[in-house]
Amino acid sequence: MQLLANAVLRVTKLTDYATVVLTVLAAETGQVFSASELAERACLEPPTVSKVLKPLARAGLVEGFRGVHGGYRLARPPEAISLADVVEAMEGPIGMTECSVQHGQCGIEHRCGIRTGWRQVSELVADALRAVSLAHLVNPAPHGPKHIAVRLAAP
Repeated sequence: MQLLANAVLRVTKLTDYATVVLTVLAAETGQVFSASELAERACLEPPTVSKVLKPLARAGLVEGFRGVHGGYRLARPPEAISLADVVEAMEGPIGMTECSVQHGQCGIEHRCGIRTGWRQVSELVADALRAVSLAHLVNPAPHGPKHIAVRLAAP
């Protein structure tokens, strides 16, 4: 049981930093911030902020503006950007294992009996991340986001 108590699923540091940057933008929706202003408000290094803004912009989560008064702002309302959106922008499709994301990534896939189970778990994790928006992170409800029903299909 000790092993389970210490097991942790983690997102990368860049995904974590991207979430911090996005919550800065979500706290003042519509406001345009330069990368250096975002770095200062997020307490991150400017190169790190620049690095996370690129995939966030590619994914359509932030929009950038050029020029003297340029910068970045959220491309959608904070309620419309989920943690799943952030994770997928930074890391790609959500999957607990390689085979739960796409076929052909594992040498024993053709004879493995647990791929379906991992796909179900991956979908549950994705659903949980979809249920939490940037708005939830900026203004958390006292009891968290609405309860997510967890149920695996019978084998």
